Amino acid sequence: MMSAVNKSLVKIILSIGFALIAFAANSVLCRAALAEHTIDPSSFTVIRLFSGAVVLFGILSFSGRGNSNSIFKGNWISPSLLFLYAAAFSFAYIHLGTGTGALILFGAVQLTMIIISFLSGEKLHMLEWAGVMLAFGGFIYLVLPTVTEPSFFSFVLMTVAGIAWGIYTVIGRTSKNPLSDTAINFIRTLPFIVVLYFFSMQDTHLSSKGILLALLSGGIASGMGYTVWYIALGSLSSLQAGVLQLLVPVIAAFGGVVFSSESISTRLIVAALFVLGGIATVLFGKKYFYHQRTH
Repeated sequence: MMSAVNKSLVKIILSIGFALIAFAANSVLCRAALAEHTIDPSSFTVIRLFSGAVVLFGILSFSGRGNSNSIFKGNWISPSLLFLYAAAFSFAYIHLGTGTGALILFGAVQLTMIIISFLSGEKLHMLEWAGVMLAFGGFIYLVLPTVTEPSFFSFVLMTVAGIAWGIYTVIGRTSKNPLSDTAINFIRTLPFIVVLYFFSMQDTHLSSKGILLALLSGGIASGMGYTVWYIALGSLSSLQAGVLQLLVPVIAAFGGVVFSSESISTRLIVAALFVLGGIATVLFGKKYFYHQRTH
């Protein structure tokens, strides 16, 4: 029989794996919709958040854990951050290359979560610093060939998206009910997306492909992915949660190999080894160091 500890560990690993795969899928869906101009960024954001709210509210209601009063109570910080991330991300990506956008976004996420770790009194061990540098170095090596000089406006928007997502992730570590909290966050973005649509409806550009990609991004990759991510966050430090997300571009690249018949390059293998090595160092290096010292 599997012990309670082992069951908990398996749950954490599966949650992290599912969430990171969902993030990678989300990245691919967003890029396909926005880079190919199948839909305008406002409509993509509106459909993405609305579909996420509908799917999560349906799951919450079906599970019998829904509480309509909770939707109108509590703080609005997380919903505001979720909307800010989604909107800034969408508008930034129409003028950014894939590699440039990923570099700015994950760079901002890493910096935000490291700063929050410092401010919360969490001191980083030298092995954790080494792991962060190793993983981030592998990530840069992966995206470097596609990095181009961004426009200032797009750079600022993607930086804002990264900061918003970093703070949203840190807040998620305190979630006691991931499904309910994520559903409420998505539902509370509805006033924001109504305002966004009102001010941008004259620039609306829709296609069946763009709408489908936005629905998949919101209902599955975002709504369900963010819920599972909240489950995993309860067992991760801010630094660990931040560095784990560097796996997203690597997973997306391997997804291209599996689903788009792209070749596995030496660059992808080397980058994956660096990122995985850095993550392992952050997750286990500090514990191993102190274990060796005490023995």
